[in-house]
Amino acid sequence: MNAPHIPYPDALGGPALARLFTEARTHNGWLDKPLPADTEQRLYDLVRMGPTSANCSPARFVFVRSREGKERLRPAMSSGNLDKTMAAPLTVIVAHDPSFYEKLPELFPHTDARPWFTTKPGVAGETAFRNGTLQGGYLILAARALGLDCGPMSGFDKEKVKAAFLADKGWEPNFLVNIGYGDPAALHGRLPRLAFDDACAIV
Repeated sequence: MNAPHIPYPDALGGPALARLFTEARTHNGWLDKPLPADTEQRLYDLVRMGPTSANCSPARFVFVRSREGKERLRPAMSSGNLDKTMAAPLTVIVAHDPSFYEKLPELFPHTDARPWFTTKPGVAGETAFRNGTLQGGYLILAARALGLDCGPMSGFDKEKVKAAFLADKGWEPNFLVNIGYGDPAALHGRLPRLAFDDACAIV
């Protein structure tokens, strides 16, 4: 009998794809289970390896784990996101640095790429937001790859978060991600997704 044709011989197996995509869920409730002490470092060590434009790496992350940090975050949360954020073992503020290009001599050393982003109005801001959001997506996948669960959120007061955590750094907040061990009992039913023909085109 001929061996079955495998179109993607190096593809991840079903369990890995389930962990990252098909069975992964957005969590709203959390088990009372502490995270390893090196979680933040391990997450960032994975996130930083993902691609960005000219390796610009504009995302900045504030890991809010302490009770004091959570209390600083409390006034900024919408009512629907407050309880689950206060209960999550870790909340990550996904932000970006509008002046990311100052790091390009270190990150993209073979040419001076700073003028690519500074000579036309709006290019730096658009680049920072786009690539910072991309890196926030890497964070979600990194957490899932480490066996953790995530609850990414909007629903917060941007200016309050900026004042409480980012003002001295000049960073801009984008979205938040709760991370921990999700409580399956708190999950809602999975919502539908768009079909290929509704969301895609091949040209």
